[in-house]
Amino acid sequence: MAGEIPDLVALERTGTGKGAARQARRAGMVPGIVFGGDVDPLPIQIPFNVLFKSLKAGRFKSTLFNLKVDGHDDVRVICRDVQRDVVKDLPTHLDLMRLRRTTKINLFIPVEFVGEDEAPGLRKGGVVTIVRPEVELICTAGDIPEKIVVDLSAMEIGDVATISGVTLPEGTKATIDRDFVIANIAAPSGLASDDDEEGEGEGEVAEEGVEVEAEAEAEE
Repeated sequence: MAGEIPDLVALERTGTGKGAARQARRAGMVPGIVFGGDVDPLPIQIPFNVLFKSLKAGRFKSTLFNLKVDGHDDVRVICRDVQRDVVKDLPTHLDLMRLRRTTKINLFIPVEFVGEDEAPGLRKGGVVTIVRPEVELICTAGDIPEKIVVDLSAMEIGDVATISGVTLPEGTKATIDRDFVIANIAAPSGLASDDDEEGEGEGEVAEEGVEVEAEAEAEE
């Protein structure tokens, strides 16, 4: 299970409806509602600056949070919607859904790369290119993996690590059905430059040959 689920601290909001929501916004808060879990919806409010910073950090809607509200038990939630001002594009309301331990959710899980010291391709001067530092998985809220491990120890220059070659935690699967690249070992930049120059030289010879043939045809 993931080692750390970030906390999302909120305050219980008194009153509902447009009037109460406007009052919360005037106080520098963003109103919201927590629903699901076979209990009554809970109106909340979150400081605008806190929510805005979390939204700017990215993946807010695909992050599992531990919601903390004074007077209520902590509960795991995921954002289902963030309403924004149509002109300023700033958050004006959010909907959070309570999750049971058996609920299936989509989350981005970080990738850890191991075996770099043993990788033949890296020993020869190759460079690891990380295509996906995290992978979106379908998993249960009660069994979220902390990471995905990719072993580079047997990889040569030109080899790629794809999702099909990774052992995913039990009960999880990637949201993308097709096989996709997570990382590869590329040739050293100097070697790549030499190959490019050789290719350019061959092109110049070919072009000269075409010109000679064209001149010969013109003379005929």
